[in-house]
Amino acid sequence: MDGGGVITGETLDIDALPRVAMVDRPSSADFDAIVRAERPVVIRGLLDAWPALAAGRRGPAALNVYLKAMDAGAPAPVMEAPAATGGRFGYGADLREFAFSKRQAGLGETLDRIERLLGDPAAPFVAIQMLPLATHLPAFVRDNPMPLVASKAMPRLWIGGAVRTQTHNDRDHNLACVIAGRRRFVLFPPTQVANLYVGPLDNPPPLSLVDPEAPDLARFPRYRDAYTAAQVAWLEPGDALFVPKYWWHHVTSLDPYNAMVNAWWGDTATGLERANDVFLTALLAFKDLPPGERAYWKAMFEAYVFAGDGEATTHIPDGLKGALGPMSPSFRAALKHQLKMAFLKGGA
Repeated sequence: MDGGGVITGETLDIDALPRVAMVDRPSSADFDAIVRAERPVVIRGLLDAWPALAAGRRGPAALNVYLKAMDAGAPAPVMEAPAATGGRFGYGADLREFAFSKRQAGLGETLDRIERLLGDPAAPFVAIQMLPLATHLPAFVRDNPMPLVASKAMPRLWIGGAVRTQTHNDRDHNLACVIAGRRRFVLFPPTQVANLYVGPLDNPPPLSLVDPEAPDLARFPRYRDAYTAAQVAWLEPGDALFVPKYWWHHVTSLDPYNAMVNAWWGDTATGLERANDVFLTALLAFKDLPPGERAYWKAMFEAYVFAGDGEATTHIPDGLKGALGPMSPSFRAALKHQLKMAFLKGGA
């Protein structure tokens, strides 16, 4: 489903956004097709056999008991924001720091604290985020399988209060599975980066400065264009959401107690083929060039990298296209060796 939110005056209504497409539990082949399509999809029925989902539906106390029984004893990553933040996990005032703290704490004691804080309007917002289940709750991985994702993908647990995670993206595909509470994802295509007013790249993860729930359109006028391209997914316990790599997403935990398991996969490139590292190298090489040189390199990338149709090389015999044509494994290896030597020679 394409984006196309309705703008009324200066109000950008999240409820008016198009809903992400929904499917019932797909086969592995159908899920592979979903991944190749590079569009978000809500999947129903994927978690029906999970004991964790059954525990989550019985309430916070039941899910906490279920999780604590599996605790291997390793400290958990805990994030906490003051009550005054409204649960917004984002930047502080100067963009150098985040508006929440990070620490390691025991899983059981943190789950107990999250449960004790329920119903307290002055309570801080506490969450366990990105907990690697294979090391911290290995029995969870055994009993709650994720058969659609790659076997090397490490499932992680997110559990806590009614937090809001500011718009960001991932370099991996993401399958987010809700086991307690409701969640809302507002999703923007990767191409909306310039309209989302993203913060510093060297303080990862870079976050959008715009609050989708109350956008300051005087300060961030281009956000109107991002909104018109956005979609929304409303997830109930038992729902899963596939988020393709690089799609921007703002996540709101809608209930006082929420739990989700996710898995990331797909960012397998290494060395000189890591796209983010190549992007940073491009900033070094091109950003400060004179306008004419920048225009040349922009045309080169558009013709030879991003066009995809090969029109710029149709006049070159296949055997002479070199790096401009399909690359065999041996050619790729030779090219990488050439580039490594060039970087070493230049003192990179």
